[in-house]
Amino acid sequence: METINSALTAILANKLRSFLTMLGIVIGVTSVILLISLVTGLKTYITNQIQELGANLLIVIPGRIGGARSPGGVQANRLEFKDAVNLRSKLASEAQVSAAIQRNATLKFGNKLDKGVAVFGVETTYPQVISLKLTEGRFFNQSDRKVAVIGTTVKNNLFGEGKTTGQIIDVAGIKYTVIGVLGPRGAIFGIDLDNSIYIPISSSQKQFGIDRLNTIYISANSADSVKDVQQKATNLLKKRLSEDEFTVQTQEQTLSTISQVTGVLSLALGGIAAISLIVGGIGIMNIMLVSVTERTREIGLRKAVGAKPKDIRNQFLIEAITLSGLGGIIGIILGVVISFIIGRFFTTTVPWWSVILSFGFSTLVGVIFGVAPAIRASRLDPIEALRHE
Repeated sequence: METINSALTAILANKLRSFLTMLGIVIGVTSVILLISLVTGLKTYITNQIQELGANLLIVIPGRIGGARSPGGVQANRLEFKDAVNLRSKLASEAQVSAAIQRNATLKFGNKLDKGVAVFGVETTYPQVISLKLTEGRFFNQSDRKVAVIGTTVKNNLFGEGKTTGQIIDVAGIKYTVIGVLGPRGAIFGIDLDNSIYIPISSSQKQFGIDRLNTIYISANSADSVKDVQQKATNLLKKRLSEDEFTVQTQEQTLSTISQVTGVLSLALGGIAAISLIVGGIGIMNIMLVSVTERTREIGLRKAVGAKPKDIRNQFLIEAITLSGLGGIIGIILGVVISFIIGRFFTTTVPWWSVILSFGFSTLVGVIFGVAPAIRASRLDPIEALRHE
């Protein structure tokens, strides 16, 4: 107990130096907490977005995930509309199918512009397949051609609070009549999902000269039949395409892929932030070595009155651990508070393991970088120490 009191007294005797010594640990722990909370929050948000689409959804995309690529490093897109037609025909009793293509374009309404809008060419079954909901008007049917359904961002940018349905807008030089507005969907990876417009796939193919699909969505009639539908869809596509030219991905597989990516991202960013913890540890070791030199006479006096080498060693080690531990606690509090503030604008989640990991690592840094100064102090010769000026 006396050793602990001596260590705390020494820390409090140099408050400013102690605070500056802890600063590296504080910054490191705050960074670790903050970065992990951002990545975890991103994973949570994406997971929720995917789950909202339904567990029955399968997505067919060009190329095979992790598969072979062309010499240029890009997987060629060979998905065609006839593939979606074939899937719809053969899976009619088990699932709904909807093809989709995408391009970016500038929209005009009067003197207002909305640049970089995602233009989706989709089929009439699209809202049922991926569970889209409309707040105004309706979705298009088989007989509609030059009509459009817009997202809330497009509505706000072009029409504000004014009338929306029935208005005619210019989509990359072609006129379309707005017949519906989708409900808000939010953003993902910084991409505003509401800054989008949906037009009939036949119109988009003709306007943009596209014969390849970006995606084919398949919604199984029941969650129990997802694996069976995936296998059947794969077998049907393999009759025209090779295995490296497409992927039929279930929501479960998509979530697994996202978990792997965000897991690696968490480790990478956490590792980068942890470097500042190591820098902070080096700062603690430097200050403790300086402290040993400054307090040489004190060490000699304590040894002269009976203090054992282990008592001296423990005192300096406790000082280092206390500095790093307090820095860790302050860093955790700052990290949680900043994450909460950022959470008002972006999804953030502070996992309990990140708090334990950060505090544990900060304390370990104190132990590792406090050992050398503590051992040096414990080995000082009491007579030489008392003579030190």
